[in-house]
Amino acid sequence: MKRIFLFLITNIAIMLVITIIINIFGLGQVLDEQGVGLDLTSLLMLSAVVGMTGSFISLALSKTMAKHSTGAYVIEQPRNEQEQWLINTVARQAKEAGIGMPEVAIYDSPDINAFATGMMRDSSLVAVSTGLLHGMTRDEAEAVLAHEVSHVANGDMVTLALIQGVINTFVFFLSRVIGHIIDRAVFKTERGHGPAYWITTVVAQLVLGILASAIVMWFSRQREYRADAGAAYLEGKQKMIRALERLQKSINEPHLPEQLEAFGISGGMGTGLKRLFMSHPPLDERIAALRNMPD
Repeated sequence: MKRIFLFLITNIAIMLVITIIINIFGLGQVLDEQGVGLDLTSLLMLSAVVGMTGSFISLALSKTMAKHSTGAYVIEQPRNEQEQWLINTVARQAKEAGIGMPEVAIYDSPDINAFATGMMRDSSLVAVSTGLLHGMTRDEAEAVLAHEVSHVANGDMVTLALIQGVINTFVFFLSRVIGHIIDRAVFKTERGHGPAYWITTVVAQLVLGILASAIVMWFSRQREYRADAGAAYLEGKQKMIRALERLQKSINEPHLPEQLEAFGISGGMGTGLKRLFMSHPPLDERIAALRNMPD
């Protein structure tokens, strides 16, 4: 979940910065044909440029952001047997998955967690928490590492960036159409755009961005199933099932860190709107999907 959360937050921040720059420098005036009506063609073209730019800048920054935000230590020269095992395991799995050797890192957190990120399949980052290293057996940890390597091999972050870019495009486009309509119909601005346009546009962009994130979350849930299947191929499905069961047990223990529940890592069933915004399918469903895989 960390990689998705960091990507989305970075993407939202970049989109807002681009919006502010456009407003400050008056670049949005090209969208207001002769100060009367929106030039929808120009607006759509600008929206695509802004949307895709924001998404791919987020992707390009994802590895650096992940390292800094988690305080991850990248293993350059293994200092002990555990670090050597991590390097060897990821190297073996990366070779089997047909990708370049990722950077391998450890970050300090009691959560049983791991993530993979990066703009390119052959230049990625795989990081594990100290909680995972202490709370899982080697077999279970190997399955989790295989899951993350599979995310890289599947090109999930690039696909996510493309989907987010398309969503950004329509969020940017529709928010300005809504701002224009409100400015004209409610505040009766006849030429150019008044303050209501800019305020409405920013609010609409935030609201539409949140609603549209349900699409990104749907894709995120599907990619978890694919990564589970990839881990089953690399390490065997029983290892992956045991790893998910271990995570399930750890989450059900007392004094659960709040961030596990907040980011949906617990895999709670979730109903209604809550389920739409879950980044991961419930653990029970992931385990069931693995058990239904052919041996």
